[in-house]
Amino acid sequence: MLGCVIHGQGDLRVDELPTPVPGPGQALVAVRYGGICGSDLHYWRHGGVGDFRLREPMVLGHEVVGTVVAYGAGGAGPAPGTAVAVHPATPCGVCPECADGRRNVCRDTRYLGSAARFPHVQGGFAARVAVPAEQLRPLPAGLDLRRAALAEPLSVALHAVRRAGEVAGRHLLVAGAGPIGCLVVAAAKAAGAAHVTVTDLLPAALEYARTAGADTLVRADDPDDAGWPPEVDVAIEASGVAAGLDTCLRLVRRGGVVVQLGMLPPGPSPFAGNLVVSREIELRGAFRFDTEFDAALELLAAEASLGGLVSAVVPVREAESALALAADRSRSCKVLLDFGA
Repeated sequence: MLGCVIHGQGDLRVDELPTPVPGPGQALVAVRYGGICGSDLHYWRHGGVGDFRLREPMVLGHEVVGTVVAYGAGGAGPAPGTAVAVHPATPCGVCPECADGRRNVCRDTRYLGSAARFPHVQGGFAARVAVPAEQLRPLPAGLDLRRAALAEPLSVALHAVRRAGEVAGRHLLVAGAGPIGCLVVAAAKAAGAAHVTVTDLLPAALEYARTAGADTLVRADDPDDAGWPPEVDVAIEASGVAAGLDTCLRLVRRGGVVVQLGMLPPGPSPFAGNLVVSREIELRGAFRFDTEFDAALELLAAEASLGGLVSAVVPVREAESALALAADRSRSCKVLLDFGA
């Protein structure tokens, strides 16, 4: 079978891989679509994500959907042939974080396509993937596989909005209109946000934010843009750059909440810490997700317009050009790899 393997910085290959055999408690899934994430791009361009560095070849991908093929011994779940999304995380279930109900920050989790541990956890960008059967989620009625491929990044967005606290009736700022930022818009509107302002450098990216439901679009490099609000109640930083965090801290009201969702570069990052003190701003991190995956599938089933965030579907044999397209935010939002016939 074909799989997308990252061998090192700038070294992506579509390799012939052995078809996996599901082990005890596992399910074998025929992958149809895999969404290219910012972390996949970081592994390709930089050889790592934050502090997670490649130490061996690794199959990329954690945003995968497909159909059930078979189960290993003791495995049970949706019947073979059922369309499913794959929850990419396998938390340990015994660490202090898991015991505290925060499985998304489990200290010993296994996450598809991640170099956070060694040996690395191989990802889902392959024609067949074997995963724990309990990680399968059948798609709700009316949700097709292509739109369902957004479930993992939408789960990240839903978790970030939940970390922000109550957003119903409030003005929310999203810094960064990449795929995650756009899905934060959708998650915030679903949670009842009264107004969502989005900032970005690229007009094309801002138009995708409009598709997701943004009320006001602002060019981040234009201080005279009439869309800049005097202040907001909540800000979510989704760009992964220090300038985005600075914008959030300067625009959120006194006593407001800023959620850092974008993964900042490794090492120290400058930020306006004095504002955190003088305005009693609550600065919170948001990492991955847990039970939000099920809510994401329901929201995708209810909001067909979110399918408009899928800007391209590329055959797996053209994986490198697909990653190049996904990295060019002036031409794309969410790019999917197609593992189908």
